Amino acid sequence: MILLTTSRRPTGRIRTFCRDFVNSIPDVVRVNRGKMSLDGVAEKAIEVEADRVVVVDRWRGGLGKINLFRISSTGLTSVPPFILISGIRLRREFKEGTKRARSSAITLEPEDSPELERIAGRLSQYFGLPVLPVDEAARKYGASMHFSFDSSRRLQITFMRLQQMVEIGPRVTLSKLVWEVPS
Repeated sequence: MILLTTSRRPTGRIRTFCRDFVNSIPDVVRVNRGKMSLDGVAEKAIEVEADRVVVVDRWRGGLGKINLFRISSTGLTSVPPFILISGIRLRREFKEGTKRARSSAITLEPEDSPELERIAGRLSQYFGLPVLPVDEAARKYGASMHFSFDSSRRLQITFMRLQQMVEIGPRVTLSKLVWEVPS
């Protein structure tokens, strides 16, 4: 189980993104943070029997970063990568994005990119989703978390309905991945 929460003062767009994210990935539960410290978030995660925590933070008034954590005996321990975001597109902004579709696999663009493979592999481990070729995933699953590059060669993560190969959102465009996170 994974607990998803936000920064202390999230914007409406961040709250909507978190709701979309929970509706796209299995075994994720969203909790409003309020005035909880990170220690309080760790306690809440233990209470709901979650062993991992995702914190969506704001930066300069908008969605800025995603922090991944594991629950340890000392509280929350950072898990790389630290994800910096340059933009998002919410599910409501897609024509096909109104229905709930939980992602059950991770798919990649069929180009040979070590960067795509590295982030897909890490998030596969973290979220417990298999990495599969698109055609194989379409036979076994209804939706996927799909990794690709946009026209500016920035990494993006989007959610796809596999049978129709249509993007249902949300879409996250990344500005940077930080692989060396402080403990």
